[in-house]
Amino acid sequence: MTVQAQNIDAITAGAMPHEEPALTDGFHLVIDALKLNGIETIYNVPGIPITDLGRLAQAEGLRVISFRHEQNAGNAAAIAGFLTKKPGICLTVSAPGFLNGLTALANATTNCFPMILISGSSEREIVDLQQGDYEEMDQLAIAKPLCKAAFRVLHAADIGIGVARAIRAAVSGRPGGVYLDLPAKLFSQVIDADLGARSLVKVIDAAPAQLPAPAAIARALDVLKSAERPLIILGKGAAYAQADEAVRALVEESGIPYVPMSMAKGLLPDTHPLSAGAARSTALKDSDVVLLVGARLNWLLSHGKGKTWGEPGSKRFIQIDIEPREMDSNVEIVAPVVGDIGSCVEALLDGIRKDWKGAPSNWLETLRGKREANIAKMAPKLMKNSSPMCFHSALGALRTVIKERPDAILVNEGANTLDLARGIIDMYQPRKRLDVGTWGVMGIGMGFAVAAAVETGKPVLAVEGDSAFGFSGMEVETICRYELPVCIVIFNNNGIYRGTDTDPTGRDPGTTVFVKNSRYDKMMEAFGGVGVNVTTPDELKRAVDEAMNSGKPTLINAEIDPAAGSESGNIGSLNPQSTLKKK
Repeated sequence: MTVQAQNIDAITAGAMPHEEPALTDGFHLVIDALKLNGIETIYNVPGIPITDLGRLAQAEGLRVISFRHEQNAGNAAAIAGFLTKKPGICLTVSAPGFLNGLTALANATTNCFPMILISGSSEREIVDLQQGDYEEMDQLAIAKPLCKAAFRVLHAADIGIGVARAIRAAVSGRPGGVYLDLPAKLFSQVIDADLGARSLVKVIDAAPAQLPAPAAIARALDVLKSAERPLIILGKGAAYAQADEAVRALVEESGIPYVPMSMAKGLLPDTHPLSAGAARSTALKDSDVVLLVGARLNWLLSHGKGKTWGEPGSKRFIQIDIEPREMDSNVEIVAPVVGDIGSCVEALLDGIRKDWKGAPSNWLETLRGKREANIAKMAPKLMKNSSPMCFHSALGALRTVIKERPDAILVNEGANTLDLARGIIDMYQPRKRLDVGTWGVMGIGMGFAVAAAVETGKPVLAVEGDSAFGFSGMEVETICRYELPVCIVIFNNNGIYRGTDTDPTGRDPGTTVFVKNSRYDKMMEAFGGVGVNVTTPDELKRAVDEAMNSGKPTLINAEIDPAAGSESGNIGSLNPQSTLKKK
């Protein structure tokens, strides 16, 4: 044997065994992509094919909150996006689970909440040939019309870019819902770990500032300075922007009175001297120049026209919005200001600080007088300690609770329960009131309550109509399972709107009537939470205080007069009724 051969044999004999390359798979790449982009929580309902994805995410340090129904998980993700400005993540199974989550996704898009619905799906080759796969559905095609963007990932190496595109789409420009379709085969695809790591994308500047044009700011200031009865309307977009100090400075330094939309309440305290919330009708009808900050002239503002707004042609509108197509959507916007709210408000502030005379004192006095008169008129209704309670007396007790606990988060839904609470319960801090928003949907309550507690760590007071609670009520088990500091108050008047309807034939209960004297508090007790039944405002106040002090999951069944409440609440005009009588 030659020396060279001997050397080769020696090297071979001492060599280390061949090492297999490190591998990763689709499951881990999805998790790694989310973690890389600062996602900390997933809201989900486990099942095929995403059960292990939830398990592995939890093992990798993500918080995974499992719900009883996908729509509630989706609502939680949506409001998490509103509260954090990061896309809330909802994870669902395919087909029916996807469809359940789709309602929340569409609602998030309508409300401009950043959210990503991630759903497992059937295999493309079977779906495309319609061969009848397990839960077969072309989910991407269904989702596209109902959200801001929709993407499908077929290869593990594309997961990083797919997640990145979803995140950027959800939060950039006008925020909204995004659908991300992950077929079942994707999760078990295996690739080299180094290649997988290099394929991940950390999104940089996902929601870049969009500065308004100087000419637009100058135009808006000219219109505003010419006003004799100026008004600012703050929408939930202003709350989402988290430009709290700038918005407050705009109001206070301009001296212009403001009306907050419901989820913008608390940007400035509702008790602020410039708040015209309690004089809303007068403010809208008699103003001559209206500055919209993150608010849209949709049905909630009567589309900017009609008797709500006084004489036709009596208004000039200035609108701040990041979406240029929003301008002139219902009426002419004489001074459109396109850009992100923080940048636009700061630019307006710079102009106001240079040369500003303030709002005319007679306009401020008119609104102040109307506000004080309305508050005085409402006061006796709120102070009644009657049994059974009416909506006003019960809400009067809760009004005091929030006044004493301004840091608590109020979740609110229903018909009369929602409408009256908007005007009665004052808010003192931004993003503390969460409600049904633009669509006015029922069923957001428990999802919003769970996410509010998870994302903020603050105590949550969920004030629910008995009908609204029924849409998501099973999530009380979720609240108990995760031991969340949520107190639910159900205004129980035995039905939808009222509990007094009857079936003219005598065969069945009326279509809007529930089981009389239901004890929703027993549901909470069944899962280990605290259940309380109350019949007076004093009892209600004491029960809520005890719940908020303890931090224990609590449900309070508040007995409301079955005859209390009006048909469809404040939007009865939108509910057509037959005037014909059968002969």
